[in-house]
Amino acid sequence: MLTSKRVIIATISGVVFGFVCLGFALSNPDSSETLSSTVRWSIVIGRTMLGFMIGISALRLKWWLHGIVLGIIASIPMAVPIIDNTVIAVSTVVMGIVYGFLIELITSVLFKSSPAGFTSGN
Repeated sequence: MLTSKRVIIATISGVVFGFVCLGFALSNPDSSETLSSTVRWSIVIGRTMLGFMIGISALRLKWWLHGIVLGIIASIPMAVPIIDNTVIAVSTVVMGIVYGFLIELITSVLFKSSPAGFTSGN
């Protein structure tokens, strides 16, 4: 059963990590001038989508694996347009794994809002 608490916490965590990710992207002096507003918003929206996906997902996986799997799934569409720059594409997916893990950690362990029938130790 889907709980609104889980969806809200995971989505808010996704928004926060979206802005953290944007901050990392802008910290590079070369990219801060070249990132269009569309790219900047897609970074934030992509991580917000990851949080929302984690909130609504009912995959029967351990909480940490759930975050990692959804982090990979949500990051691949962000990495495809920049596949010509392999380092950035790979780091996009790796950071998606990290953010997915952290969002799930915050949602399931910190706020104890696991999907129905799951426990944070599951």
